[in-house]
Amino acid sequence: MKYVTISRFGSAAALALFSAAADADESLFGYLKGAETLPKGAIEVVQSVTRRWDKGAGDYTAYDSKTELEYGVTDRFTSAVYLLGQSVKTQDILIDGYIPKDADTGLKLSGFEVSAKYNFLSPAKDDFGLAGYVSGAYTTLDPHSGQKKDKYTVEGWLLGQKNFLDDQLVWVGNVGLESTYAVRLPIDGMVLTQDQWPTTPEMEIALLAGTGVSYRIAPNWFIGVEALYDTEFETEVGQERWSVQAGPNVHYGAKDWWFTATWLPQLVGGGFETYPGQIDTNLHLIEKTKQEFRLKIGFNF
Repeated sequence: MKYVTISRFGSAAALALFSAAADADESLFGYLKGAETLPKGAIEVVQSVTRRWDKGAGDYTAYDSKTELEYGVTDRFTSAVYLLGQSVKTQDILIDGYIPKDADTGLKLSGFEVSAKYNFLSPAKDDFGLAGYVSGAYTTLDPHSGQKKDKYTVEGWLLGQKNFLDDQLVWVGNVGLESTYAVRLPIDGMVLTQDQWPTTPEMEIALLAGTGVSYRIAPNWFIGVEALYDTEFETEVGQERWSVQAGPNVHYGAKDWWFTATWLPQLVGGGFETYPGQIDTNLHLIEKTKQEFRLKIGFNF
């Protein structure tokens, strides 16, 4: 990725280098996905760490780790496997069904995930980029409390991408559907009611949408903004929650590696209920937090 110069040769070289990075499925965004896939035979390793903190009461901080190995099966089809980990520290905040007690779990392996991505149209070669993405995950820890919870998740996404100004400006749009089956496990040494820690199976469906833009400001450097809408429905209560998160990101891409950092605070949210004593009633703070920050580092082979 080189800055566009006055000379025709420099412009052509810049476009070629940017297209090569785009073909490598380099992530300009922390949460959103572009439409490009890896070239056939290419391998990418990505480490992602997300920090979630501040529920408006007590002390709450969680970290999510995602280690990805991605492979270009063909020029249009990419598959990936992931190892998932998390840590949760929560103190002086109790939420029925979500946080039953104080905890400081430390970093633990929480599960695995597989995904597949198919590119129908390339933003580098066609006028508009379009891809389909599906994933399946199994996890053994509750992301809110760190307690034991078996969870099966399937996601399907439609990914759009449009490049402008000779690929200097990139827009992406994502829409998705998530289906979840989960069972909380009993907590050793605690006798809890079904309201405090329900152990009956749950089924949930979430609708997801996001959009963002990224602009190349200097050789190898991009800045941008991204936004996510997330709403979840449960059989017994209908729409259980919704939230909107948006914030800035920065991306650096070298020849063989790259990084992306995104700050994504919650702007507004709501849902079926709030926790007792919740002050910020214009936010959803039972399953979400006020603040999120994500760092992704990728290596191409």
